[in-house]
Amino acid sequence: MASAGGRFFGFVIGGSLPVTVAANWLAAAWDQNAGLAITSPTNATLETVALRWVKDIFHLPVQSAGGFVTCATAANFAALAAARHALLGRVGWDVEAQGLFGAPPLTLVVGDEVHASVQKALSLVGFGRERIVRVPVDAQGRMSVDAFPSVDDRTIVCVQAGNVNSGAFDPVAEICRRAHSRGAWVHVDGAFGMWAAAAPARAHLVYGIEDADSWATDAHKWLNVPYDSGLVFTRNADDLRTAMSVGGAYLAQDEYRVPYQYTPDFSRRARGVEVWAALRQLGRTGLADLIERTCRYAGRFADGLLGAGYRVLNDVVLNQVLVSFGSPERTREVIARVQGEGTCWCGGTVWQGHTAMRISVSSWATTDADVERSVAAILRAAAS
Repeated sequence: MASAGGRFFGFVIGGSLPVTVAANWLAAAWDQNAGLAITSPTNATLETVALRWVKDIFHLPVQSAGGFVTCATAANFAALAAARHALLGRVGWDVEAQGLFGAPPLTLVVGDEVHASVQKALSLVGFGRERIVRVPVDAQGRMSVDAFPSVDDRTIVCVQAGNVNSGAFDPVAEICRRAHSRGAWVHVDGAFGMWAAAAPARAHLVYGIEDADSWATDAHKWLNVPYDSGLVFTRNADDLRTAMSVGGAYLAQDEYRVPYQYTPDFSRRARGVEVWAALRQLGRTGLADLIERTCRYAGRFADGLLGAGYRVLNDVVLNQVLVSFGSPERTREVIARVQGEGTCWCGGTVWQGHTAMRISVSSWATTDADVERSVAAILRAAAS
């Protein structure tokens, strides 16, 4: 599957920037255990630098803590474990020591279009996928503020920065204001959408995310580093460190930041080196161009398909385009023809009752020529 190429528009999959492939090779050749600072001092240093840079890009609090994990699912898991620790700790329950048996109940609030990775994380943390409050969403998949439920200081609210189908953002600022007024914890699932903060023309979409208590994102999506690479952050460093650490003095070290204390892993590869390399090469201008350019390409797809008379289902505010070619059967046939013909690759989805082709523009390698060639290929498939 040529998913690293410039004409792959399936799911939300970026290619790997050449500099990050080089960094990946170096880290693999070093073969250091990045869970410990003492076994991988270079990685520990570059992780610290990269975390500082990423927090600056997202405008997260300077005191917030972060860790490098495998993916947004693992980042959601770690953040929700930190939230569980913090909220139960307020009522005197040590969840790391006592577990959830007999623990005071917590309420989980999600939008009706919560991503499957959050649902998986909820089950792994012990909250369950069905014992949650689901908030209705609008026509773009955004959580409805008018339908937001009553919450308290035993509530975790999960908001979405970048709907996987429409690219839309929950009204994070208003939800944070309401939730925090009652002592609730707000977690942001921003697997790809949080990177909109890097592009001045898109930064308004992420307004308010800095007010949350925890955040999850991927680097192997829009930052275009090799698989696997996710990031977790919490506003209060102690919440993440305590939730992810173990009791006693296991592998005690004197370094001020021991990497394994901020992730579910003890041993892991040095994935922070690749994030450092990507940001070091791109800089602010290059990262902003990557985000804005791919969003612009998504707009070109939408314009080309609309101009040919097909229906674009979402407001194209980011890098996601949903298009219907008529009936569900016809849409699925067009998707199959596009995939079989091979010029480009687009996947299918069902969103708010509509079967659609989903075009996700996430790769640094995509060019104007790739987009024009792909639009033409899709139109040929639809015409036939």
